Amino acid sequence: MRAIVQTLTGWGVAGVFLLAALDSAGIPIPGGVDALLVVLAAAAPAGAYFGAAAAIVGSAIGSMFLFYLARKGGERYLEARTASGRAARFRIWFQRYGLLTVFIPGILPVPLPLKVFVLSAGALGVRPAAFLAVILAARVPRYLGLAYLGAKVGENSLEYLKQHAWHLAAIAAALFAVLYLALRVADRIRGGRLAAEPS
Repeated sequence: MRAIVQTLTGWGVAGVFLLAALDSAGIPIPGGVDALLVVLAAAAPAGAYFGAAAAIVGSAIGSMFLFYLARKGGERYLEARTASGRAARFRIWFQRYGLLTVFIPGILPVPLPLKVFVLSAGALGVRPAAFLAVILAARVPRYLGLAYLGAKVGENSLEYLKQHAWHLAAIAAALFAVLYLALRVADRIRGGRLAAEPS
């Protein structure tokens, strides 16, 4: 991974875009986009947010590619790729928690599973606009935050994130709980309104 990051660093913003697109399209590059973005931001703080924009666009394109791939293949495609162990469990989580399972790993710069939830969203009929909105809601603050951190702290930003991995995991758990409860409350309110309407 270090060699890939070093090679793509020379490509600048184009390297960030390419790596983000490949990673989000399902090619596993754990932490590669984050690392490259931080390295570029540290080397050229003035262009940090151009790198963040490239990562956001590349990630959105790659995610939509994987989403439509699963959408075209349908539930059989999903089952063929999520039939075993953890993947099957993650698919069940998506069926229970919906797009929250995309948002949480999408926003946090810690290694959390995302691919199976993107596949689930595509195969199980989530609206493309809703899926894209969630991806952008997660990736925009993540990559802008990493660009800011890289520009201000430098390459030590990655070590800083490793040292605070448990804090980030705790934030993820709390955020998930708050958003899940908010969605449940909204569903109950919506259900109450529908029940109150005259048939």
